[in-house]
Amino acid sequence: MKSFEEKIIDTLSGVTQKRALEFANFLNTNGMELDENHSMIIHQGKTLAYIHMDGNAEMPGPWSVWPEGDFSTVPQDYDFDENMKEIAWEHINYCANCGGNCAPGYTKTVFGKEFEGVCGSVTVFTDPDEKAMMCLEKLLLMKV
Repeated sequence: MKSFEEKIIDTLSGVTQKRALEFANFLNTNGMELDENHSMIIHQGKTLAYIHMDGNAEMPGPWSVWPEGDFSTVPQDYDFDENMKEIAWEHINYCANCGGNCAPGYTKTVFGKEFEGVCGSVTVFTDPDEKAMMCLEKLLLMKV
């Protein structure tokens, strides 16, 4: 089976590939692993996020990450400022009636702000830009 980095190189290109490779480096540096199908990010046996990568233009491509967990509040003494909250709010994952058991969505509080119609996976980062990548990484580290 290919490594995650090989999958990135085979699937993505340009800036998208560069960011995904930087993300792979972040995962390695912080002791996070991917399962054998490269679909779950795991740290010490705990699933931190789900990941999909197909290179397609349609959602959830070219690559997306769905962080797991409760993001209702920021843990005490954790560096996650108002700018990061705004970015997280921009990445709320609204229920798209995909056939999952969350339809028509839930009411969720994310870092003190309430949202209606939210998917069971509260946030999603699809082809994240630099700021979104910073937020995604902070969300993952929040759960380590």
